Amino acid sequence: MKLILLGPPGAGKGTQAHRLVETHSIPQLSTGDMLRAAIAAGTDTGIRAKAIMDAGKLVSDDVVNTIVADRIDEPDGVNGFILDGYPRTLPQADSLEAMLAARDTKLDAVIELRVDDDAMVERIAGRYTCVNCGTGYHDTLNKPEVEGVCNKCGNKEFKRRPDDNAEAMRTRLQVYYKDTSPLIGYYYAKRQLKVVDGMGSIDTVSEEITSVLGNL
Repeated sequence: MKLILLGPPGAGKGTQAHRLVETHSIPQLSTGDMLRAAIAAGTDTGIRAKAIMDAGKLVSDDVVNTIVADRIDEPDGVNGFILDGYPRTLPQADSLEAMLAARDTKLDAVIELRVDDDAMVERIAGRYTCVNCGTGYHDTLNKPEVEGVCNKCGNKEFKRRPDDNAEAMRTRLQVYYKDTSPLIGYYYAKRQLKVVDGMGSIDTVSEEITSVLGNL
């Protein structure tokens, strides 16, 4: 199963991706993680990416596309994958379609998590993650079962992103609507877009995604 999760920052893509990983035993592919892995491994593309980032520049589509293409060819991606944070733009979407076609495959679905902007600001401003395993929590919406203790690994250290605040979130939303939201129309036209109401509880959203995938 090959999926894309679409939606603004704070829509719950990461949380739902983690659940899909556990349910379907396919990897979640995040561009940030892929870039860091390529740099750490010292691949040719990773070396190029590091040089660009060290110069304070944005990594080009060409480099990102190559990293994605290399990653989906790894053994754990044979049965499928979940793309989170890629593609971000229409040119990247075209590149993804071409790289999948070259492998005689295609996307099974693009799932848009649709949420209210004000709700996303609230979600972002209160979220934090476990330092050890990366499990996500929220001050009011998703607290650990035992206060101060990670449900998954028992760790007691957590972290917050410095840009997880209302002002930064508004800026990130503007970037999303400018660069990434056109993908909604792109995949709708291809009849691959499936819309899920992301305003429900985590469990409710998971159930809706499961229903969508069951109807494919």
